[in-house]
Amino acid sequence: MRPFDDIARLAEQRRLDRAAALLRVTGEKVLRSRRLRDTLHGVWLGHPLHPALVQAPMGAFVSSAVADACRGGAPVADALIRVGLVTSLPAAAAGTADYLKGHEEQQRVAVVHAAGNAVGLLCFVASLRLRGRGHRAAGAAASLAGLSVLGASAAIGGHLSYHFAMGANHTEAVPHTGPGEWTDLVGFAELPDRSPVKRFAGDVPVVLVRTGSQVDVLADTCSHTSGPLHDGELLSENGGDCLRCPWHGSVFRLADGAVVHGPATAPQPRFHARVVDGRVQARVRTFAGVPTAG
Repeated sequence: MRPFDDIARLAEQRRLDRAAALLRVTGEKVLRSRRLRDTLHGVWLGHPLHPALVQAPMGAFVSSAVADACRGGAPVADALIRVGLVTSLPAAAAGTADYLKGHEEQQRVAVVHAAGNAVGLLCFVASLRLRGRGHRAAGAAASLAGLSVLGASAAIGGHLSYHFAMGANHTEAVPHTGPGEWTDLVGFAELPDRSPVKRFAGDVPVVLVRTGSQVDVLADTCSHTSGPLHDGELLSENGGDCLRCPWHGSVFRLADGAVVHGPATAPQPRFHARVVDGRVQARVRTFAGVPTAG
């Protein structure tokens, strides 16, 4: 048995559902604002914000352990622990925002990750109190315990990203698997106006949206968690036509696939499209020098 198999098995544990539901309900009450959620997801950054924010508290806590081991480093260690505790708050908020839009099995694993983080932070709170009372050796031991717990919890968080693809771009393969040549999709006259339609460009499912004489073609699989965009809602945001994913509400601009609202942070792949002899054709947008499926 491999060490990380135990983490994968957390996704099977239905007994975690009550704790997961409690965190979900609490998070939804606190993070009601869509603007706040978009900020915490990292829409403005074009990258998930949580993994970027966690570097600050983890760096501070690791550095505090190093300071503890240095002669005269006690004041620095204490200050670094305070920095770590303060910066853990926005990191936790961003993680919670991502958690709210995860699948059930992802949330089971994520609630264990969150619990581990909470225990680790409590160890550092206890460490500060012990240090303040003059028990520096006990405070340093509490810090090491907290760092160990946080390290284990970080491993679970990494498994969430790499094994369970939480926060990953679910459309990364499209430029490699989509057709590099013009591919027939459907007759232009067959497309209803302002109503998403699913077709296949080679082996890649795509969604077509006709608005008047314009046809936009995006990958149908949502970049967030693979939701079917052809079942989504067409709407207008900031003066442009957009498509909202039916699963978690990510909103993408038709003109370029850009993310307008999260939880997605990766843009939706947009295909080159044209109408020839009344037929809609499309081909994938590629990276320079990178081969496609054909």
